[in-house]
Amino acid sequence: MAYLLIACRTLLLGVFVAALAGKIRRRSTYRDFAKWVGTLGLVPRRLTAIAAASATAAEAAAVALLALPSTVPVGFALAAALLAVFTAGVALAIRRGRRAPCHCFGASKTPLGAVHVVRNAVLLAVGCAGLTLSTVGDPDPAIHLAGVLLAVTVALLALLPVLRLDDLMALFTTRSEI
Repeated sequence: MAYLLIACRTLLLGVFVAALAGKIRRRSTYRDFAKWVGTLGLVPRRLTAIAAASATAAEAAAVALLALPSTVPVGFALAAALLAVFTAGVALAIRRGRRAPCHCFGASKTPLGAVHVVRNAVLLAVGCAGLTLSTVGDPDPAIHLAGVLLAVTVALLALLPVLRLDDLMALFTTRSEI
């Protein structure tokens, strides 16, 4: 179970680091993200800046909490809470007909869709699994370097399709014109 915990932690750290980097790498990317939050229609216009800043700060906190061994359970709890909000928010935006391109990991041209809800729900399940494992698991498991390397490798391989989801969906849904 220790290796599954390591994999969950690595995957969510990667997700939140990428999400945070996609938002704050330049002032313009953060402004675009804040504008995108407003186009979703989930918060009143006057609260858009606060919602964008809160999401960004919460993602940064999740990264810090997941990175520090003593705060991993709190990090998983925050990550799961964020992912629950993001999943519900994307689903609600889609239901209301708001199909603005996803800004989850930076700018994208792919409109929000069911695939984004599924992705977020899967990540939420990873967060819940990590939270469970971090709170009820063996506090001092015997771990081996090979197992840790395998867990980290699997998590990083799983991270790639999460981060490149829009590209993968375009690859498999675009019809070629011959």
